[in-house]
Amino acid sequence: MGTWHTRGLRGSGLEDLINHTNDSYREKGLALIQKIPTPITPIEIDKTSRHITLAYFDQKSTVDYIGVVQGIPVCFDAKECRTDTFPLHNIHPHQIAFMREFEKQGGAAFIILSYTGKNEIYYLPFDHVAYFWNRMETGGRKSFTYQEIDPSYRIRAHRDMLVHYLEPLSRDLERKEMGRSG
Repeated sequence: MGTWHTRGLRGSGLEDLINHTNDSYREKGLALIQKIPTPITPIEIDKTSRHITLAYFDQKSTVDYIGVVQGIPVCFDAKECRTDTFPLHNIHPHQIAFMREFEKQGGAAFIILSYTGKNEIYYLPFDHVAYFWNRMETGGRKSFTYQEIDPSYRIRAHRDMLVHYLEPLSRDLERKEMGRSG
């Protein structure tokens, strides 16, 4: 992949920035994270360009990314939000179930959420996401607000790691370890 200033990354979405970061992590030996492709069945293919023009999803996908960081299994989903309120319907029940099971197996699950209007990206530990989800399921808000996000989990860019989520992941793991030992 090219550098940040190339045409290939200009105007990129969150997933492109994460993919670039994951490439940097792999090159530096810090992590091996892969984007999970969503399985589709093509219905129509343009004969001249050989591009799929119509398809349907075969099954529900789990999360966007899965891999390992220094021996720790991780999985996460990437979400974008234009306003200060994130609707929980953008996270699917099967994703919550998968992340919950992933954490029960000793892995770390989280969401990377980009507030596009603020040009800010946050790491949301799974237990924070589960809190909002459980609140909704017990009759509370069907969303959470920007003000409810822990500002200490803001993700910064560092050199070629455009969404440097290993820093907040490390904090999250330390917090969980303290909770288990304390």
